[in-house]
Amino acid sequence: MSVRIDPKLLHAEARLVRAPVQRACEDRTFGLPWGLHAAYFGLFLAYLGVMAIGFPHPEMVLPMAVFVVFTIAFYVVPMLWAVMKPDHGSKAISIGELMARGISVETGHSSGGAAVAQVLVLPVLILFWGLAVVTIAALV
Repeated sequence: MSVRIDPKLLHAEARLVRAPVQRACEDRTFGLPWGLHAAYFGLFLAYLGVMAIGFPHPEMVLPMAVFVVFTIAFYVVPMLWAVMKPDHGSKAISIGELMARGISVETGHSSGGAAVAQVLVLPVLILFWGLAVVTIAALV
């Protein structure tokens, strides 16, 4: 159940932070290094590779090809969007800069390591899930 909190009490006890600067239209790099984007989609491609190797049936060639094409498209389209208008001046930050400065998100400031963990946790879990499924199928 939610409980209504008096705004005066909330302001007295909460640590208020300034809202992050909105860069939605000016910065098309999503504020993350290109290497982090490459790792993100590389892990998805690794999952597809594990599934293709783990289930090498001739009828799976077409579905796996479609999965790979769509996964590559999901990476290439944002990359093209980021470089579509080169005069916008935004440039992806380096991984060292991310680790040193961190990144501002809607909920406040996040350290570089926390940002990397938040971005890569889902593809890593999906890859491990694929490895587990292929291992179980091989043992059964």
